[in-house]
Amino acid sequence: MIAMKNILVATDFGEAADSALTYGRELAQRFDSTLHVLHVAENVYITAFGAETYASFAPDLQRDLEENAVRRLHEAVIDSDGSGPRTLPVVMTSSSPAFAIIDYAREHGIDLIIMGTHGRGALGHILMGSVAERVVRLAPCPVLTVRQRERDFVHPDGLVAVREPARARA
Repeated sequence: MIAMKNILVATDFGEAADSALTYGRELAQRFDSTLHVLHVAENVYITAFGAETYASFAPDLQRDLEENAVRRLHEAVIDSDGSGPRTLPVVMTSSSPAFAIIDYAREHGIDLIIMGTHGRGALGHILMGSVAERVVRLAPCPVLTVRQRERDFVHPDGLVAVREPARARA
């Protein structure tokens, strides 16, 4: 039997990440897992300016970026009727989202990582790289990648119909 106590959904707030969150919610609910929803905020000082200009350039920029990420993450995971899985929203700051996701998975005993992928072509992949690909190659657990609208097997109406007879049998 597969046991999944901790499921991680990595989000960049894009459409593919929204699809990944749908999968994560459903799997966490079915396996009675804790759903960790992680957003990795870019470390703008290291990435854009270099460490030597950290203190002298726009000291509130990083804080504003992180506060905005926290607000968006809480909006994304809100469960108005309380029927969803236990959810832990997390914002981390890093210059490498892939390594931050992998480190979080190791440190928190994550059993499955779910993340959206944009499905860029070869040129886009060469120019921009792929966070999802790095996570797939280096993660300490299985990784489910979800492309936006490619094929959904999570259908809310059908799941309710399937779930209801199961509850009646219990």
